[in-house]
Amino acid sequence: MTSKRSLPAADGTQAAAFGAAVGEMLRSMSGLRVPQEALAAIQGEYLKAATELWNAALQRAGSEATTPQALGDRRFAAADWAQNLGAAYVAEMYLLNARTLQRMADAVQGDAKARERVRFAVQQWVEAASPSNYLAFNPEALRRALESQGQSIATGVRQLVEDLAKGHVSQTDETLFEVGRNVATTEGAVVFENALFQLIEYRPLTATVHQRPMLFVPPCINKYYILDLQPENSVIRYTVEQGHRTFVMSWRNPDASARHLGWDDYIAQGPIEAIRVVREITRCETINTLGFCVGGTILSTALAVLAARGERPAQSMTLLTTLLDFSDTGVLDLFVDEAGVQWREMTIGADAPGGPGLLKGQELATTFSFLRPNDLVWNYVVGNYLKGEKPPAFDLLYWNSDSTNLPGPMYCWYLRHMYLHNELRQPGALTVCGEKVDLGTIDVPTFVYGSREDHIVPWKAAYASVPLLGGKRTFVLGASGHIAGVINPPAKGKRCHWTNAATPASADAWLSGATEHAGSWWPVWTEWLKSHGGKLVAAPKTPGNRRYKAIEPAPGRYVKAKA
Repeated sequence: MTSKRSLPAADGTQAAAFGAAVGEMLRSMSGLRVPQEALAAIQGEYLKAATELWNAALQRAGSEATTPQALGDRRFAAADWAQNLGAAYVAEMYLLNARTLQRMADAVQGDAKARERVRFAVQQWVEAASPSNYLAFNPEALRRALESQGQSIATGVRQLVEDLAKGHVSQTDETLFEVGRNVATTEGAVVFENALFQLIEYRPLTATVHQRPMLFVPPCINKYYILDLQPENSVIRYTVEQGHRTFVMSWRNPDASARHLGWDDYIAQGPIEAIRVVREITRCETINTLGFCVGGTILSTALAVLAARGERPAQSMTLLTTLLDFSDTGVLDLFVDEAGVQWREMTIGADAPGGPGLLKGQELATTFSFLRPNDLVWNYVVGNYLKGEKPPAFDLLYWNSDSTNLPGPMYCWYLRHMYLHNELRQPGALTVCGEKVDLGTIDVPTFVYGSREDHIVPWKAAYASVPLLGGKRTFVLGASGHIAGVINPPAKGKRCHWTNAATPASADAWLSGATEHAGSWWPVWTEWLKSHGGKLVAAPKTPGNRRYKAIEPAPGRYVKAKA
């Protein structure tokens, strides 16, 4: 361990070499360059700041003062960093290097997407290079190793080996959760299944229910129980408690037998089939519908296909953090271009030389984790492996690690036609299940929700759905991100939301006229939904009907299949 009064060797040439090397790296990228004058200014400021840090470190080393110097970064918040002069200097230099790299990335000239890719690559490198991520440079981890006589390192190595076997970094203690035991526990039964999904009907929790039922279409890139984690934060249970007869699609986790399925299959055998079955079971001509994330994209496509056939089975539609207009896809846009889509089509698409394949769920999960590398990757590397800590019990992160596969043809079609060409927003541009798709024909009241800090579906992109749809539209904005903004039960009294009865053309205009309210947006939604639920009738005593009988208890088999 570095002595408290010792410092690593350093001189001014290191600072100049660092700046020159990084500048050369960025200039070497095709079509990109850093203007010489900007690079010279950044290098000059870097050299000055590095010299000041070195001189300040020398002064501290020669002083008897022991007051810790705060480093202003939570990765270095432990007292071990501030009290160890060598470690503090390394951390300070790292933070300076990180700022300099980010400034260089910002100074790069080129097309907008290329510049964003440079920023993203620099962010990944910078966060991976943090001295906190390496045992030799982490004084807190070294102290724990000494105090535990090496037990923390032994535990960390064991947890690393276990995670290598699982294929992912553990973000929570996965041994504490089990689907159907302490997550996805709302009581119900599977009343229908096909090759793509199981349909779950939930047991009523009220003596009477609204006559018109509710169908949830969750995202197929994750498992449905994000909507049913624990009883106190379950959207599904909350909906049932409000007196709605509730059905939920539980998508199958595809294996090799499903690798040929495409987007049309997901629409025809997914929500279109679920809508048919729910209508038959409940004997209702129209039902209320909800789609979450890509589930909302799938639901909207299905309703547009049915509208083209002259069918209007939905009384209302709710879209939670959903993209219909893919003009702004946030950070995910970095991963989509013609070359990338063609590569996917050649490897796992419908016409791949080796036949269609699967997009493995773990690949998707890893990509999403590295969108927030400090929070969802390196934080756990340090805690699990360097410090030998057991990750905390957190139901949402357990769900996050329970990844699902996707059939290659379906995924490639989605990438090309939605993310790359943004055709869903254009009336008649897409043909799905033999029908021209026009979202404007979905002429039903629609509740659209966006999360203000969402990096997957930026809230303004969620708002862009509003002008595409027919019928009366209501938009509500919640605080926090893609998941935490949605899963915000009223009883917690957390966060806030914004409402505005008007739906002007631009998202900014909507927000400027919106009113902020404390707490969850759920009550606003359920009050809106109540007006579309129909009259109250006696709650059914058994799930399904004579034709569609209970197959097995919720949550069913499909959700338990591992990727």
